[in-house]
Amino acid sequence: MFLLPCISRPLVRSNTTPPFFHTQKKLSNLFSKTPDSKNPSSSSLAIIDSNNRMAGIESNTSVSVQEWQGWGSISPVPSIVNQVILDLNLLEKEIVSPMTFGSNHGTLSGEFKVYEDKKHRAKYACLSNSEEKLQFFSARQIACRLLGSRGYLCQKCWLPLEDCMCSRVTKCPLWHGVRIWLYMHPKDFLRQNNTGKLLWQVFGVEAARLCLYGIAEHENMMWNELNQAGRNKVWCLYPNKNAETESVKDSVGCSKNLQRQAAPGNKYDTMHFILIDGTWSNSGAMFRRLQDRAESEWGQELGCISLNTGASLMHKLRPQPSWDRTCTAAAAIGLLYELQLITELSSFGLNKHAEAIENALEVLLEALTARRLRMGRSVSRRERHNTDIC
Repeated sequence: MFLLPCISRPLVRSNTTPPFFHTQKKLSNLFSKTPDSKNPSSSSLAIIDSNNRMAGIESNTSVSVQEWQGWGSISPVPSIVNQVILDLNLLEKEIVSPMTFGSNHGTLSGEFKVYEDKKHRAKYACLSNSEEKLQFFSARQIACRLLGSRGYLCQKCWLPLEDCMCSRVTKCPLWHGVRIWLYMHPKDFLRQNNTGKLLWQVFGVEAARLCLYGIAEHENMMWNELNQAGRNKVWCLYPNKNAETESVKDSVGCSKNLQRQAAPGNKYDTMHFILIDGTWSNSGAMFRRLQDRAESEWGQELGCISLNTGASLMHKLRPQPSWDRTCTAAAAIGLLYELQLITELSSFGLNKHAEAIENALEVLLEALTARRLRMGRSVSRRERHNTDIC
């Protein structure tokens, strides 16, 4: 079985707001420290100097809303990401050393990396709590990947421009009664073999929405919509083996509002499904963060569902730790096929949507395979799962 539900905790509501709602402003203040906050004239001069330096580099190095949304998001550019980008460019001018990136175009390299590594570690050590540290970590990962991928990756398929697969992907608008949230780890953002990106390539950015882990503006945007929908219309797909299994039919099919949700033309009772998009080593922390936020919002954990799914096509290039774990796109395919089996939803062509993702997954596999062959690299990787797992 692929995904199992979580054990609900007692209904406990707190009068205090969790720390992850309020750290964005504190982080912004930390990144914009002035030389002497007790001296008004010194502070004013520092602010003017910062503004002047920002204006000097903004035209060449800032990330516009158009560029940001071109990568798959519907949000404005997160302020903390913009601040990290500004810091990187100010450092580049300060040390008079060009910003360079490694072969994967997502990590810094060379002399600039040495200086930046010292600076970001010092800043990280100054942060007062784990929430601020997470937000800074996520923003830095995203900022480096954005700057390093410019002119190298296609914004739609996240493949090198010479390997772009966009012309071979067929769009298929998703039924309005389903919305999928890609809760993505920053290290999977702009990753070439990431499969979650296929969902918005096929379904569109409104039906399959990107939410970046550790970016408060993204997470708040997602939770605002989940709160409007209500807990009984929100499910998370995650293999929580410590909890009792609940299938798609058992959890979604028993929804009290399913008949109303399935009514023709009804756009207001959408079912929301959260797919955790990250490596298995990172997924545990992401899942815990979702459950902590659910408890703070609703006094209960998210409902979790399981899937009957086989190995993904991507197992050929990206073996998973075990056969019951699969890639994000394959999880979405399994979800749509199982939703199709629910009588009230059987007329909405969800099986066709699943087939569209399957086709896109084949195109991605072919593109990645062709690139590896052209570069003289192996097209298969050592199996990491146990062969006796069924």
